[in-house]
Amino acid sequence: MKGLSLALLLAMPSLAGAQAWQSDKGNGTYANPPLYADYPDPDIIRVGRDFYFITTTFANVPGLTIMTSRDLVNWRFVGHVIDHLDGLPEYDLKKGGAYRKGIFAPSLRYRDGIFYIAVTPVGEKTRIYRSKDIRGPWDMNRIGEAAFDPGLFFDTDGSAYIMTSVGSDGTNTLLSLDRDLRTVTDKRVVYYNKGAEGSKVVKRGDTYYMFNAIPRRLGMTVSRAKSLFGPWETRDQIDDKTGGHQGAIVDLPDGTDYGFVMTDAGAVGRMTNISPVFWKDGWPVWGTPQAPGRVPATATKPIQGQPITLLPASDDFAGRKLGLQWQWNHNPLPDHWSLTERPGYLRLRATQAPALWSARNTLLQKGQGPFSRGVVAVDASHIRVGDQCGFGTFGKYSGHIAVSRGSDGRLTLTMRVIEDLATSQKTDVRVDAQPLSGERLFLRTDMDFKTDRASVAYSSDGRDWRSLGGDFPLAFDWRTGTFQGQQFALSCYNARPDGGYIDIDSFTLSPLPEAVEE
Repeated sequence: MKGLSLALLLAMPSLAGAQAWQSDKGNGTYANPPLYADYPDPDIIRVGRDFYFITTTFANVPGLTIMTSRDLVNWRFVGHVIDHLDGLPEYDLKKGGAYRKGIFAPSLRYRDGIFYIAVTPVGEKTRIYRSKDIRGPWDMNRIGEAAFDPGLFFDTDGSAYIMTSVGSDGTNTLLSLDRDLRTVTDKRVVYYNKGAEGSKVVKRGDTYYMFNAIPRRLGMTVSRAKSLFGPWETRDQIDDKTGGHQGAIVDLPDGTDYGFVMTDAGAVGRMTNISPVFWKDGWPVWGTPQAPGRVPATATKPIQGQPITLLPASDDFAGRKLGLQWQWNHNPLPDHWSLTERPGYLRLRATQAPALWSARNTLLQKGQGPFSRGVVAVDASHIRVGDQCGFGTFGKYSGHIAVSRGSDGRLTLTMRVIEDLATSQKTDVRVDAQPLSGERLFLRTDMDFKTDRASVAYSSDGRDWRSLGGDFPLAFDWRTGTFQGQQFALSCYNARPDGGYIDIDSFTLSPLPEAVEE
């Protein structure tokens, strides 16, 4: 099958590594967002010529994704900080799992040749990661406080602090740390900003600036003071109607500033916009003097001359390691997946679970907007009775095609749409156990984030497709979903312990061919 799928990739350019979105217009301008996918809670710093972007990953493994860029528009993966989540049984999908929990809102900073990350996993104390190399490996220690959305800050004399506040209140608390960031030496309330969270602190000249998200109204404020201990004064900045509600500013090598800010964007999740910033009366203002207070839809690139780069998405699984675009839904079972048992294929063995939501080793990749299509080529010849192995969406709505085997030995296709709720699952079986003639097939998932609708289809040759089960909704819901945008998902599970496996030849991402974006 490997030869067949490669031939198809060569014959159809739309499947040969195309991306759903390109921000860099190639003429010195860019369009927001630079990454049309769910990269929430951004923190961006600059070290020399290089920008680094860290983002929330919740229970996904590996955790804490880092990217790099030289112009804030064209990004490349650096790696992940956490290979395995430890500390709670939920990370192993026990006691209900850690969807909507886990690792979120990290803060990245650099001092004296060392990168530092502060992050507070749900239910744990704040962790400090450190490494001389942004690619790792990372050492970790815990401090004695659980700082919500910790905003790590190094002052000009090298002293270390964490600013923290919780949106249900808005009290900003400053933690002073020892030089090595292992002990809290002082803790005091320094400001009250109703509803504030996501504190990020920067310093310009002799003035401190604190940026806070105000989730209740999807807005952002900036506060300033001559001392971290106050007094602080505050001004409203932007909101989701004008560009976003959680972020801060980062300086360019020429000393100017650009803003980065998260915006809720429907089913695709929470995206990050990049915006010019200018200064007026000692305050940063988002946008331009001609259009203040608004993140522009298009703008001049912050730094000219950098080549266009796109994050990887398509994968032929020829390497010995998974590509950095992939994450597992929770800690995986190492003996239930392999890239070496059949070189050139990803082998997923059926994990024992009653349903998709509770199955480990579900392999995820972010859905990309505005319109994206994922196609996988699979060999289902080793699927056993009771296996549910397939491809589809994952999140608030998990619509997927599952391949199984009937008692007569023939393969069947089932199409389900599962609404993942906090305490239960609502399953809509659209097509039940439809006979399948061959064991090698293609599965397709389309996601349209302009209409928030999706569909799935299958094919025996990758050319003639049959839709299965009709379209279904896509949605983002932090209360009952995964707290993430809809993702592509490869899965294989069985309620019994004696399941088989599915071999995945390739995954190809492309724009929907019928979708045209202005």
